[in-house]
Amino acid sequence: MMRKIGFYAAVAASAFMMACGTGENKSAFVAETISGDEANFEYMAEQFADLKIIRYRIPQWDKLSLQQKQLVYYLSEAGYAGRDIMWDQNYRHNLAIRKALENVYTSFEGDKTTEDWANFETYLKRVWFSNGIHHHYSNDKLPADFSPEYLKSLLADTKTTLADDAFEAIFDTVNDIKKVNLNPNDDIVLKSAVNMYGPAVTEADVDNFYGAMMDKNDTTPISYGLNSRLVKNNGTLEEEVYHIGGKYSAQLEKVVANLEKAVEFAENPAQADALRLLIDYYRTGDLKTWDAYNIAWVAATEGDIDYINGFIEVYNDPKGYRGSYETVVQIKDFDMSAKMSVLAENAQWFEDNSPLIEAHKKENVKGVSYKVVNVAAEAGDASPSTPIGVNLPNADWIRATHGSKSVSLGNIVFAYGEAGGKGITEEFAVTPEVAARIKEHGTLASKLHTALHEVVGHASGQLEKGVGTPKQTLKSYASTLEEGRADLLGLYYLMDSMLIKLGLMPSLEVGIAAYDNYLMNGLMTQLRRLEVGADVEEAHMRNRQWITKWVLEKGAADKVCEVIKKDGKTYVQINDYAKLRVLFGELLSEVQRIKSQGDYEAGKALVENYGVKVDQALHQEILDRSAKFESAPYGGFMNPRLSPVTNEAGEVTDVKVEYIKSFTEQMLEYASKYSNN
Repeated sequence: MMRKIGFYAAVAASAFMMACGTGENKSAFVAETISGDEANFEYMAEQFADLKIIRYRIPQWDKLSLQQKQLVYYLSEAGYAGRDIMWDQNYRHNLAIRKALENVYTSFEGDKTTEDWANFETYLKRVWFSNGIHHHYSNDKLPADFSPEYLKSLLADTKTTLADDAFEAIFDTVNDIKKVNLNPNDDIVLKSAVNMYGPAVTEADVDNFYGAMMDKNDTTPISYGLNSRLVKNNGTLEEEVYHIGGKYSAQLEKVVANLEKAVEFAENPAQADALRLLIDYYRTGDLKTWDAYNIAWVAATEGDIDYINGFIEVYNDPKGYRGSYETVVQIKDFDMSAKMSVLAENAQWFEDNSPLIEAHKKENVKGVSYKVVNVAAEAGDASPSTPIGVNLPNADWIRATHGSKSVSLGNIVFAYGEAGGKGITEEFAVTPEVAARIKEHGTLASKLHTALHEVVGHASGQLEKGVGTPKQTLKSYASTLEEGRADLLGLYYLMDSMLIKLGLMPSLEVGIAAYDNYLMNGLMTQLRRLEVGADVEEAHMRNRQWITKWVLEKGAADKVCEVIKKDGKTYVQINDYAKLRVLFGELLSEVQRIKSQGDYEAGKALVENYGVKVDQALHQEILDRSAKFESAPYGGFMNPRLSPVTNEAGEVTDVKVEYIKSFTEQMLEYASKYSNN
């Protein structure tokens, strides 16, 4: 049933009203809002555990036409409608656990002053943040700092049911302890809790199943396994494809209903045509239609509104096949896009002048469009924890032939800065001068590095003929090697005078600040995010460490860069920035060779030798030095609420933006409006 457009008033947290946009007559919880006044906007919402919750504003919303606002609204509703998909993909018990915990939270009338209740609340918030019971970054199962007996008492008091296996999963410290397990000594499919494979499916099963399908000489391969779950049915492997009539049908029907409305408000025919292909893809699950959609989406560059919607990034699959459900709705930032599009216009120059082996350079870098955008809504794998830059599509052959779109999420980056912690840089910078330089140039350096990473980095390089796709050849190391490759290209050019010539930075001081900050983070400050004794698991975090440790090792002999001690504290010191740039170039060339030639053993050695293990003494030192700072190491975002306004005739006259007061209330509002369980 098509959704009715309703008007949401800003009401108290306890208020209820008829659900709008669900097609069902049920009461929907409506979260309380705060002022959206720009001058006094409250970016920081709250902190708990290792997390901080941040709000972001949608700037210049009133400059959009009513048609554009309605397009944004329906794209946003389409994203939220598929929210539960991500929860189920992350772990088979997540939806049942979430429903039970939410019912306890809203129904319990007992003593809420106890330590157990406080720990229960924190656990629920952490589960909301991670879209499940595994940490969004480390992949470890979240600790429940209350007893099974206490949870049983809460369930009984609130008459909440939770199946035994789901209950036991919360407290089980032996089984399903890693959402994604990348340990090369384990069967990474069997040992990963992620719900992208059925019980008893092994790594060998996956390799054999897709190995029999793939042709390494196919120059336009589909994204095998991207939108399916691989299971064993009476011993036979088969895919449960995500589409209407298949797996996740209930959610995708609602996604499609909103996308169909979005088509009505499309800004131009190309945008509408791409949306129709996306709808066809969700109806059929056909991966050739997915490719056709991506080609049409890349070509649809006109208009001020764009979006990401689909089963896209493969980081949550230990084998790198299956995409996580993700949506981002975005509005062009006109001023910054004009300034930064110069990178896209000069993409061929960057490719031609890179330190890659000539055979690995693209002769013609296709249509890399780059925009700074302001996010209007995020869901699935992009929320609450979000990227700050995106380059899509992921298929190498589409990038090479048809180009790609790169965006920097401008209002997200700004909000991060407004809610950022104080003192971290000063504590870990080797000198006050280095800290001052990072403070002066760090924001621009970060923006430029993100832009170079997305626009030039991911678009760069080519595979040698006959070499399979990276997920075939590099397997579980493909993601971190690709992110590191893009990082390295950005680092290499941050110390190039071409960026000054193009008017993108005032001096090489920006690049110097970027180098200081990258090595400091790669070796030290990012370890604030890990528990003592943990390995580095997340792909981006791994790539920052293996890049940093590699250049520190190679640069040690000539003291290009080194680890030093001052007053008993550890620091990274760079002595020759020009020579460090050369090292970044050498590593970039090698990583591109690994990708271009599909050299699994070299890729594995690079990641395992430099990117995984943590110096435990150094880690403890970093945690001790960081303890005095109030800012949590991870940040995530609450979305604004978009509320259609109607006149007496029921016609939409506006879509207003409302900013939610409480993370808890937003999660309860989402549960009441968008849940299918």
